[in-house]
This record gives sequence, C-alpha cells and structure tokens, in this order.
Amino acid sequence: MNSTLYIVVPCYNEEEVLPETSKRLLAKLTSLMEQGKCSKDSRILFVNDGSRDKTWEIIKQLHESNNLFSGLKLSRNCGHQNALLSGLMTAMPLCDCAISLDADLQDDINAIDEFMDKFHEGYEVVYGVRKERKTDTFFKRTTAVGFYKLMKMLGVDIVYNHADYRLMSKRALEGLSQFKEVNLFLRGIVPLIGYKSTEVYYDRAERFAGESKYPLKKMLSFAFDGITSFSVKPIRLISALGVIIAVLSIAGLLYALISKLCGVAEVGWTAIVASIWLIGGIQLLCIGVIGEYIGKIYSEVKARPHYIVDELLNK
Repeated sequence: MNSTLYIVVPCYNEEEVLPETSKRLLAKLTSLMEQGKCSKDSRILFVNDGSRDKTWEIIKQLHESNNLFSGLKLSRNCGHQNALLSGLMTAMPLCDCAISLDADLQDDINAIDEFMDKFHEGYEVVYGVRKERKTDTFFKRTTAVGFYKLMKMLGVDIVYNHADYRLMSKRALEGLSQFKEVNLFLRGIVPLIGYKSTEVYYDRAERFAGESKYPLKKMLSFAFDGITSFSVKPIRLISALGVIIAVLSIAGLLYALISKLCGVAEVGWTAIVASIWLIGGIQLLCIGVIGEYIGKIYSEVKARPHYIVDELLNK
C-alpha cells in the first residue's frame, strides 16, 4: 500500500488557476498519505509548457514553499500531449504510479481515491470516465459524441467519454515509453499498451477560473490528428469513392452515347459545369486527406524529440 504517487499536471498560461489548483491538490495528496494510500515520497508535478504568463514563477514559489510540489519547465510550447508525456516520463523512474489531469480541475479529484484503490487491486491503468456531459454546450456535446462514435467506427480502440484523466502504473508507463511516434494521441496509445485496466466514473465540473485552452479550431485539429494517427480507413474510403465515381462516370458516358445515337441529346451546360465542380471538389478533398497522411509520415521520418527539458525542480 506504500506506493509512491506522482500527480502530473500540464500547464499552459494557468496563472489564474494555479493558486487554487495547488491548494486543492495538496489537500488531496495529504489526505491520501494520511490514509496510507500513497507514500510520503509522492509529489505533485506541474509541467510548464512554454507559458507566457507567470505560471513558471508560481510553480517555483510552490516548490520553494513545500517540497511536495515539483516543477518541470519545457524549453518551449510543445503542446498538451507532449507536455503530458514529458511529465509522465519524468515521473516514471520516481514513482509506482502516476495520475494525469488538467490544471483547471474540471475532472473531479475526489476520484483519485478510487483510482488508488483500483491500483492496489492490481489494475495497471485506470481511466477516468465522465458520467455525462450536462456542463457542455449542445454543440460540444454533440460533436464529442460524434467523435467517439467515428473513432470506434474507424476501428480505433478508445475509451468513450475519457480524456486524459487516468492512472498509469510504473509498468504501464514503461510500456508507453516504447511508443516512439511523433504524432501523439495518448487516448488512442494508452489502450494499445494492453495491461489490465478498469474505469472510474465521475462528474465533470465547470472551469472555476481562466479560459479553456481548447477552442473549437484546436478541438477539431486534435480530433483530426487522432483519426489520421490511428486509422487508414479514410484513405480506403477515398479508394472506394474513386471506384464509385468511376462507375458512375461510365454509366454517364453510356447514357450520353445512347442519347446521341437516338438523336435526343441536348446541350447541357449546367449539368456539365455542375459535374466538373463536383468531381473537382471531391478530388481536392481526397488530395487533402492523402496530404495529411503524407505530412504525418514526414514528421515521423524526421523523428524530432517530443520535448526538451529546460529545468526540473524536484527534491
């Protein structure tokens, strides 16, 4: 039961929420220690992902005031998934298990108690899953549900209504470290590790301060990255679409020849222009999807590092 826990929190411009977030997480970690669910060597690790505000200054102050707070500063903004990975990889040699969650604490930290119970029962990965989406707008709720269903349809093994709130054992983290792809989508990668896993359900709260770091444009980009990083079905759909258009084109050609031979052909300028625009649009869409995959291959071939650590505060 005397397991070392690291709570990994990626931060980007979170100066408004960090004072309250650190207070709540410290109270939770202290409670877990008192209950004997984690050891006195456990830590809260804040990862500064190239913030432009006073986030890193606040993290340093927290570390100086209490050694239960640790800080990791990246050399630049690397994105949420890379920042999260950097924290998990930093924690891996130091902990028995690590829990990742966002700095806004919309994910209920009281679920951490059950996370630890499941870990001590022998589960290597514990997924935090939202019970429902009442706090979301109709648009966000609808698009989120559509995203998960689409991912399942494309054959991606992903946990429904799970973001990045999860517990991973040291062994699971070592498994994660073997995945070398540059295009990170941890929600899809973690299930591929394959160790014994379970789910813990919780209610998601409203953000108590600051602004969301995932506006619509970023959410759509994240979703598209997830789809193209884990499934080649879009390219197969393009192939199927090409076959269908080819068949329809042959049928149209036969119809035009028969009409010509029967002497009933008429000049159809509108139909010709419409068909050209339709086929042209489909071609451009297909080229765009293929280009996205080629771009990902380009990124993978370069194999640039996910992140570069500038400074680590841990004692």
